[in-house]
Amino acid sequence: MQNAKCKMENGELRMDYTWKIKAYSEAEQQLAEQLATELRISVPAARLLTSRGIQTASEAKTYIRPSLSQLHDPFLMRDMDKAVERITQALARHERILVYGDYDVDGTTAVALMYTYLSSVVADESLLNYYIPDRYTEGYGISFRGIDYAAESGYSLVIALDCGIKAIDKVEYASGKGIDFVICDHHTPGDEIPKAVAVLNMKRADCPYPYKHLSGCGVGFKLVQALMSRHLPATKVVTIEQLLPLLAMSIASDVVPMTGENRVLEYYGLKSINAAPSVGIKAIMQVAGLEQGHVTVNDLLFRFGPRINACGRLYSGYEAVKLLISEDEVFAAEQAKNVDSFNTERKDYDNQTTEEALALLRQDPDNEQRFTTVVYAPHWHKGVVGISASRLTETYYRPTIVLTSSDTNTTLTDTIISGSARSVGGFDIYAAIDSCRDLLTNFGGHQFAAGISLRLQDLPEFRRRFELYVSEHILDHQRQPTISIDQEIAFEDITPKFFSVLRHLEPFGPDNERPVFLTRNVINNRYTKRVGKTGEHLRLDVTDHTAAITGIAFGKGDMALYMQNGKAVDVCYELDENTYNNQTSIQMMVSDIKNHV
Repeated sequence: MQNAKCKMENGELRMDYTWKIKAYSEAEQQLAEQLATELRISVPAARLLTSRGIQTASEAKTYIRPSLSQLHDPFLMRDMDKAVERITQALARHERILVYGDYDVDGTTAVALMYTYLSSVVADESLLNYYIPDRYTEGYGISFRGIDYAAESGYSLVIALDCGIKAIDKVEYASGKGIDFVICDHHTPGDEIPKAVAVLNMKRADCPYPYKHLSGCGVGFKLVQALMSRHLPATKVVTIEQLLPLLAMSIASDVVPMTGENRVLEYYGLKSINAAPSVGIKAIMQVAGLEQGHVTVNDLLFRFGPRINACGRLYSGYEAVKLLISEDEVFAAEQAKNVDSFNTERKDYDNQTTEEALALLRQDPDNEQRFTTVVYAPHWHKGVVGISASRLTETYYRPTIVLTSSDTNTTLTDTIISGSARSVGGFDIYAAIDSCRDLLTNFGGHQFAAGISLRLQDLPEFRRRFELYVSEHILDHQRQPTISIDQEIAFEDITPKFFSVLRHLEPFGPDNERPVFLTRNVINNRYTKRVGKTGEHLRLDVTDHTAAITGIAFGKGDMALYMQNGKAVDVCYELDENTYNNQTSIQMMVSDIKNHV
C-alpha cells in the first residue's frame, strides 16, 4: 500500500500536495476594492495588502516604506537600564568583559555584533574577548566550562547572547566566582528567571516590550542601541548601519516572524549588505557566488546561513565569528574559503546520512504504514542529524527523529544515543516526546523541533510508544503537505504595477510569506520543455487565454509531454524577476502543477 501523503513518479517518492486557497469574505472583498480605488491599483494587488492587515491608504504607505524611526525604545525592555548601567560601569572601571554566544547563526552573529560594538568603546582591546561553547563537549548555552574559563582569565562580566534564560544553576555558579551576567535571550523562559544582573528577554511575563519576536541577535542589538544612546567615549566609529547586516543574517536564518521590528531591521540590514558589505560578509558573498547589490533574504537563509552553521556543526563557532568580525581582506578571503569547505563537508555528511536513512526505511516492510520515522545508526555525524531529519520529512511527511551515538558518552554497559526531531503540519512533536519522558535521559525543544537523548537499549520501546502516541493524536490534515494559496488570478493581472506592489511587501519570511498564486486552465504557449542535466525540470512558456508568461518548475520535467500535447493544467506559483541577455521579465517560480479538471 502506497503512503497516502506521497506518490511514485519515475520510480521516486514525491510529495502529493493539497492546495488550500484563501477564502475572502464579502467584507474583505469590499475592503480590497476600496483600497484599490484609494491607491489606484488593481483589486488583486490590494488583496496583497489587506491580507496583511492593512486597511487604509495611510497604513499601506507606512508598511511599504519601512523606517528605523519605527523601532521601539530599547529601554521599554525590562532590565535594560540595569544592563546598560552594569556595562557602563565595567567600561569605566576597565573590567574584563567576555561576550558569550551560541554556535549557530543567531548566536555567532550576536557575538560578532556585540563584539564589534564593544571593541569601539573598550579602552584596551585586551579587556574584551568572546567565547563560543563546543557543540559536542559543552552543548548548547552557558556551560560550566565557559564560566571556569571566564574565572581563570579574569573576566568579571559576561554578556550572554541567544542563550541563558534557563541557566539558573550556571549563573549562580558564576556568581560564586565573582562573575556577573547580563543575559540577552529570546527563548521562552521557565518558571524561574536566572539571578543575573540583568535578563533581557521580551518574552518574560513581566516585560512590557511591545514586540515579542526578536531573534537572539535582535535582543543583543537592542542592548547596543541602548548603549549607543548613552554616547559612550569611542576609540572608533561603529554605526547602526554597520551592525544591521549581522542582524539581518540572524533574522533570516533563525526563521523568526518577518513582521514589525524584524521586517524593518531586515529591510535595512539587506540595504546595508547590498550597499557596503563588511569585509567578512563580502568574503562570504564571493565564495557563495553572490553579486553585491543583489543579495536577498533567500540568499541569507540558503547561502549565508548554512556556511555559518557548518562551522559549529563540524568544527567550532569561533571560525564563524572570526570571519564575521574580520577587517583584514586577505584573512577574510582565506577564512571564507575555509568556511565554504566546512559547508561542502557538511553537505557530504548530510547526503550520506540521508541516503543511508532512506535505505534503512526502504528495508522496513512496515515503513509505508507508519505514522512516524525513527532511524538510528551509531556512525552518523551528530552535527547533521537535524538536517537529515528535515530531509526525511520532505520525503515521507511525518514526525521524524534521526539518532546517532557519535560524539556521545559511552560505558561498558550503556550507550547513550542522541539526535534531532522534526515535525509536520502543526503537529506538536514536543508533546509526543514528552509522553515518553521516562525513557529519555534528556530532551528539549518546541512544537516543531526538538533534541533528545536516551539509552540505546530503550530505543525499541521508545520507537513503539512514540509511534503509538502519534498515531492516536495526529490529525488527517496534519499528515498531508499543504500549499497555502493567497489568491486565484489570471495572467493578465500580473502587470508591472502589480509586481511593484508585491515587491514593496518584502522582505518576506514567516508571517509575511511570499504570496502564492493560482491560475487555472493553463496551456502550452510555444516553448514549454524539459530542462536540466537529465531533463528533470520544466521550463514553461504558457498562456491562460488572457496573457502569456514564462516560468520554471523544478522536478516537474515529466509534465512536459503532457503539456506539449495541448493538455491544460492548473499552476500554483510565486512571482520573481528573471534577467537574461540584459532583459528583465516577470516569471513564475512554480510550486506545484495539477491536471486541469
